[in-house]
Amino acid sequence: MTNADQLQVTIEDMVQPGKGILAADESLPTIAKRFAAINLKSTEDHRRAYRQLLFSAPDLEKYISGVIEFDETLSQIDTNGRPLHELLARRGIVPGVKVDKGKSPLALSNNDFMTFGLDGLAERLQRYKSLGMRFAKWRAVYKIGGTFPSAMGIAVNAEMLAIYAAICQEQGIVPIVEPEVLNDGTHDLDQCARVTEAVQAEVFNALHRHHVVFEHLVLKPNMVTHGSMCSKQASPDEIAEATLRVLCRTVPAAVPGINFLSGGMSPETATANLNAMNANSPDAPWLLSFSFGRALQQPVLQRWLGKPENIEPAQEALLKRARLNSLAQKGQYVASMELEN
Repeated sequence: MTNADQLQVTIEDMVQPGKGILAADESLPTIAKRFAAINLKSTEDHRRAYRQLLFSAPDLEKYISGVIEFDETLSQIDTNGRPLHELLARRGIVPGVKVDKGKSPLALSNNDFMTFGLDGLAERLQRYKSLGMRFAKWRAVYKIGGTFPSAMGIAVNAEMLAIYAAICQEQGIVPIVEPEVLNDGTHDLDQCARVTEAVQAEVFNALHRHHVVFEHLVLKPNMVTHGSMCSKQASPDEIAEATLRVLCRTVPAAVPGINFLSGGMSPETATANLNAMNANSPDAPWLLSFSFGRALQQPVLQRWLGKPENIEPAQEALLKRARLNSLAQKGQYVASMELEN
């Protein structure tokens, strides 16, 4: 099977109506913060137990087509001695892995970030592929403020995303391209739209320059929304309209799937916004779906609390959020469903 054939099969398995991607790729500092919120120490065994809880949830494959994993997860085994990622593959859920190495301030820039991790990426991808990984993810971060993100910050991160995506496709790995405009700040909906449009336009220009095949990638963008400290709150319909307008201006129709990140939104808000996009734009050229982390996992952690006796109710919480987002992907979610079991 050629690389192109491998990429196409993976895309078909990942981009499915009614299904989304679970982001379970939290770095060690991030998962430590999540566990601290439930008064649980972030030990290797606790992290393994939690990931097993997620990956073994009954019927997860009905709503989740892929899972993004953290490098540590690939070496972990379940209580029966099986690699955790095999719990996914056996159920038809595509396993993938985060491959960037995090962000740091961009040199000689003001408040811009740069994501690192290109060194040795091809070799790492070969190892990940030998372990059964079929897609990868790279996140670039952009903060909105007075004069930032700068044109330089936007250009540098677009170039890094494009190089990463090209290396992935060369190795037969589908790249998830994640340019995240953060919602931290006082900016309003219009300002977020302007920045997001500039970011996405630059990203796709860079992808084109590097001969990345649009049909064989997944875009994981932020929704266009108001800042977390903005006094003017946008409605789901306003967020959907602004997001779709930006996507139509910047994202080629050849891209098969757009899986939004939740970006710190509450589980209910993220689902309502996704539903508005699909309800208001049923003929969009891309499958508009989800790749949520916290917005899928927050209720799970609150039910689990690190206690073995809470595994079943925690898994039920995961299935509920996955099911509601599956309905939102079809534009069939209504808020009253939150009250159902």
